[in-house]
Amino acid sequence: MTSLLETLRALAAGFGDALTVPHLAWALVGTVIGTAIGVLPGIGPALTVAVLLPVTFNVEPTSAFIMFGGIYYGAMYGGSTTSILLNTPGETGSIATAIDGHAMARQGRAAAALATAAIGSFVAGTLATLGLTFLAPPLAAAALRFGPAEYFALAAVAFAASLSLLGESLWRGALSLSLGLALGLVGIDQLSGDARFSFGIPQLLDGIDVVILVMGLFAVGEALHQAMRYARQPLEPVVLRTGASLTREEWRRSWRPWLRGTAIGFPLGVLPSGGTSIPTFLSYAVERRLSPQPAEFGHGAIEGVAGPEAANNAAAAGVLVPLLTLGLPSSATAAVLLAAFQQYGIQPGPLLFQTRPDLVWALIASLYIGNVMLLILNLPLVGLWARVMRVPPPLLFAGVLVLASIGAYALNRSVVDVAILYLAGAVSLAMRAADVPLVPAVLGLILGPMAELQWRRAMAISQGDATVFVSRPLSAALLAAAVPIVAVSLFAGRRGPATPPAEAGA
Repeated sequence: MTSLLETLRALAAGFGDALTVPHLAWALVGTVIGTAIGVLPGIGPALTVAVLLPVTFNVEPTSAFIMFGGIYYGAMYGGSTTSILLNTPGETGSIATAIDGHAMARQGRAAAALATAAIGSFVAGTLATLGLTFLAPPLAAAALRFGPAEYFALAAVAFAASLSLLGESLWRGALSLSLGLALGLVGIDQLSGDARFSFGIPQLLDGIDVVILVMGLFAVGEALHQAMRYARQPLEPVVLRTGASLTREEWRRSWRPWLRGTAIGFPLGVLPSGGTSIPTFLSYAVERRLSPQPAEFGHGAIEGVAGPEAANNAAAAGVLVPLLTLGLPSSATAAVLLAAFQQYGIQPGPLLFQTRPDLVWALIASLYIGNVMLLILNLPLVGLWARVMRVPPPLLFAGVLVLASIGAYALNRSVVDVAILYLAGAVSLAMRAADVPLVPAVLGLILGPMAELQWRRAMAISQGDATVFVSRPLSAALLAAAVPIVAVSLFAGRRGPATPPAEAGA
């Protein structure tokens, strides 16, 4: 009880600091910038914070981190916009949102998809920030129990859940998954240091960036696919449904996925290397499994937007737990934030809450405030954003290609990345023509390297003893959980396609 009261007092003091006019102004600046860069594919909060670090060198630390927190949360909000409207996920956490979100947009339901994404982001962000406030130390301690065997088991659970995303044809889905796994082998082996399948191209030594593959398969592939259809027969304009708010039925179908997505995303976000891709795809698989109409998924099921978007934002808040309590960055943005702390001579870790409580609690309080700002900023704009679907198709396709090209080049300032982007777009076009789903390829690229690395690390530590995966209780429990998931996916769960044929994963 004493600890709870102390936390509440510290949080109240943080609100007292964060609610001052200068700090509110910094929070507003951060949320606006974050929303803007979230809409631009490939830019991301990590690059934005890194660019702003020199600019904020003379800014007071609390103000700077309040702005950085707003950028971080704002980018999570904004990332859903292009995913839904243009089928252009700029971050791995937005891929699952694009599956049903873009289908809803093509049906004239873009406003509803954007609204459920915005409200879900607010709900998940607020609940996850509550978790950060009250549960950070025990969750961080639990995350430290994860070793290579546990991470491999977690990847196995994610692979098992992804079986529901393979589409109508198991072999086509397996072909797509194999393509992603093969692409994950490109680059320097993280254990041996040997170059694999780089073909002498220096830019491939770091591997194929998953964001480039995502933009190529989804954005460029979608633009080329729709352009080819438009050349043969002009597309009918999208008729927007009246009203920007969710209907009562859409509210009823959304609130449970918001809560489930938060429950999935936050604890997985706390894990080092947890990221946002695994929780969002797990949330999508859970919602499809629990839905009374699983055949709607891939064709515009609102649960397929609400759950993953909540999981994405909850995982983003979870990333801050190991950063603040242990000094461990578990994402690119967290690594840049760690550098920002060190720029001010501050070392995150167990003593941060004692040495700089003013900064920590003002930052946490500003996250609550930023969430409200983002809801007020984004919700009224859903009707305006939805009008993007009324843009003439040739201009829309050209805009998508320009955005994707800028995003791909901005990642590493490499022409090779742009070439990979369009090569992935051409492959996507062929996959769509052959009814091969796109999402499994992305899953393979994300999960394959992680599973391989953790498997080899676990085997090295155990000196080749494979029983390490079942002798550790947490690893054994995760592997045991994967077995029924596989069984249900392969037999009882095949009630309908997870992605629409011909444009699977689009």
